[in-house]
Amino acid sequence: MAAGTLIPPREDNSTRKGILVLPKRINTNAVRKRIGEYADTKVTLEERGKIYEDLIGFVPPRIEARLHVTGALDPKLVDLQEQMREHAMYPKSFDVKTAQLMLFGMLLMDGSDAAVLHAIAARRAGASWAELQDTVSLCFLFRGLSAANKGAELLANLAANEELEEGGKP
Repeated sequence: MAAGTLIPPREDNSTRKGILVLPKRINTNAVRKRIGEYADTKVTLEERGKIYEDLIGFVPPRIEARLHVTGALDPKLVDLQEQMREHAMYPKSFDVKTAQLMLFGMLLMDGSDAAVLHAIAARRAGASWAELQDTVSLCFLFRGLSAANKGAELLANLAANEELEEGGKP
């Protein structure tokens, strides 16, 4: 899949990664026409998207929106955001799997729908189902059954998605 692209939109413009429903994609043509072209002269849009493709397997819709919109209007800010994200997301103290498990847990605690993206990244970095469940269990201690339920649902859907990707039935 080319950088800066996502799975094709469904008829209602939501995106699907197997059975994982993500936020709606943006209309990149409308952004280019109405707001402007991506304007960073140092780093291409494709290069910006590659880190997300390597980490998650695709560029998530909201990140795609930020790269296109802010990249057209304030490319320096996108550069600063990406530098900060890279610095914070890849600390010297943690490997990628541990950092992604922590981010998954933090976002699950917050009830953020972005938690799924970090669960995907953690799996791609080698996290086991038990490690993901342990993260959900830690969230349960401080967030309660809603985090435990949402976390279990997320893991079940992620498992079904992996099954689909391997050619099975969910």
